[in-house]
Amino acid sequence: MFDPTRDEEVRLSLRRVIRSRKKPPQQARGISRAQLRDVLAAQPDTPWGIRDSAILALGFEMLARRSELVALRDDDLDWRPDGTLRLTIRRSKTDQAGLGRYVFTSRDTARVVRCWVDWRGADFEFLFCPIYQGQAVRRDLNSVTVRRAIQKGAARAGLEFSGEFRGHSLRVGAAQELLCAGHDTVAIMRAGGWKSVATLARYLEYAEHNVWEHEAYPPRLSMRP
Repeated sequence: MFDPTRDEEVRLSLRRVIRSRKKPPQQARGISRAQLRDVLAAQPDTPWGIRDSAILALGFEMLARRSELVALRDDDLDWRPDGTLRLTIRRSKTDQAGLGRYVFTSRDTARVVRCWVDWRGADFEFLFCPIYQGQAVRRDLNSVTVRRAIQKGAARAGLEFSGEFRGHSLRVGAAQELLCAGHDTVAIMRAGGWKSVATLARYLEYAEHNVWEHEAYPPRLSMRP
C-alpha cells in the first residue's frame, strides 16, 4: 500500500519547514536554588503559604512535572529514619506503563512537607489538595495551581524576570543546578526520570556552567596576549 508520507516531495517540504524556523522552541526559565530560597522565605504564614512552600520545595528536589506533583498520594511518601523523604512516582510522561520510580529529598524539604501534612490533617488520599475558606478539601489539586504557585512566589519574592517562570521552571532549574554542582549525566537523568540524553541536553542548554572556571595556564603563559 502506498504511503504518501514517504514521497520525496513530502519529505522535501518537511525539510523546508524545519529550515524555515527562525528560533528554537522556547524553554521555561529555570529557578535556581538561591532563587527558590528567596521564594520560600517570602511565602505568607497562611494555609496557602504552607501548601505552596511544600509544592515548590518538593517539586524542585523531585525535578517533577506538574502532573507528577498533583498525582502524589500519601501512600507514596516514605519518611526515612535520617529525616529525608523517599517518594514513589507511580506514572509519568515517559512511563506510561506505570513501572514507577523513586525520588529523594533533603531533610529541609522533608520538614516543609511535614508542616503541610500536619496542617492538612490525616486520612487524605492525595498529598496536595485545594483549600477553601481556610479548610483543606478532600480531592486532588489541579496542575494549574502549581504554575500559579511558582509565578506568585517569584513575584512576591521580587525575582527578576518573574513573569517568565512557568510550570516547568522547577524541573529545568533543578537539572541545571545538578549540572553546576558536578553531577554526571547518569545521575541527573535518574533524578529527573529522563530516558533520552538529547532531551536532557535541551534542559541544560542555558545552564550557567563554565567548564573552564577552574582551569589556568602555567604562570609563564598566562600573561601572553
